Amino acid sequence: MNDQPVRWTQATVYPDMWVDPDNDPRNGDGPAPDGELATLMGYLADYRATLLMKCEGLEPEQLARRSVPPSTMSLLGLVRHLAEVERDWRNWLDDAEPLPKLYGRRDADFDEVVGERSAVDAAYADLAREQAATDAALAGHTDLGARLEKDGIAVRELLVHRIEEYARHCGHADLLRECVDGRVGQ
Repeated sequence: MNDQPVRWTQATVYPDMWVDPDNDPRNGDGPAPDGELATLMGYLADYRATLLMKCEGLEPEQLARRSVPPSTMSLLGLVRHLAEVERDWRNWLDDAEPLPKLYGRRDADFDEVVGERSAVDAAYADLAREQAATDAALAGHTDLGARLEKDGIAVRELLVHRIEEYARHCGHADLLRECVDGRVGQ
């Protein structure tokens, strides 16, 4: 007996895509953004949206499922992890005391995931709050070459690292989602 989910997509024109390009919320109309900062922020916004798209339509138990054993990763764990990472990035902005971990000990963002509606809602709220706080903290740093106080990291490097982190985890989310219910796509 094969208990693997059947591969599927909601796209009708391109069967290997998540959604048809005309229905993809990441496809903006109009010209591309002007300038490096706007371009980087656009990529970050698209990867953030991709993560949420990969999670939509699933029940709490499905979001919490560790679908690629022996990994402890789950889609809900990724949401929690990225909330934790957003908070950690704010620690790079100044020499203040580091913000405490959202979920306690190291790796609790993955290890302590539970498939309950309240946990899912809390994780999404944490992610939105931490993204907004990190964006607000960086809003005053429009010179991408400027070095931030802590360790002298450049604003550009911090933004690119944020994009890289989301991009890498969106790749994980692709595989996790496909293992949960077979849905594939861009």
